[in-house]
Amino acid sequence: MNNTKKTRCDWVLNDQIYIDYHDNEWGIAQYDSLKLFEKICLEGQQAGLSWITVLKKRDEYRRCFFNFDPYKIIQLMPEDIEHLLENKGLIRNRLKLNSIVKNAHAYLNMQKNGEDFSQFIWSFVDNKPIINHFKDKSEVPVSTDISDKMSKALKKRGFSFVGSTICYAFMQSMGLVDDHFENCFKKPNAR
Repeated sequence: MNNTKKTRCDWVLNDQIYIDYHDNEWGIAQYDSLKLFEKICLEGQQAGLSWITVLKKRDEYRRCFFNFDPYKIIQLMPEDIEHLLENKGLIRNRLKLNSIVKNAHAYLNMQKNGEDFSQFIWSFVDNKPIINHFKDKSEVPVSTDISDKMSKALKKRGFSFVGSTICYAFMQSMGLVDDHFENCFKKPNAR
């Protein structure tokens, strides 16, 4: 199938990994708690960087963090993080790598307290994706009142690297908001 003839959101770089991500993942409603957990962790790795940087390293993150199994992640010791800081396949930032361990503890504490992560995340949009109608990236907010609330609630539960901007990017990628541009072939009823 020829991907070049499709009209996509204008932020998509001419890189196959980015095209595949946009076409097959970004903005598709995701309800699986572990996939949501993985994504909130990866979005935190992006802080200050471009998403393509994380996307190209995602397979190595999955390998090093046990496919984001929180039960295995919490067993990582400080010396394991030191070892991971030497891995060029990861973003070698101690705070960011430690945040994955911290987030795994927070995720499991939510479970222990009877909170389902997916239900928690989707409650911010009343369990229904918000469909926006933007023409280009100049119209897209970097955060919203909803992402502010999500950020505060996640931090209260012990998550880190979950600021409002990170939460909004997470909401876009996991389909809580549909920010595909009006002319994008992925937009429902695109012309």
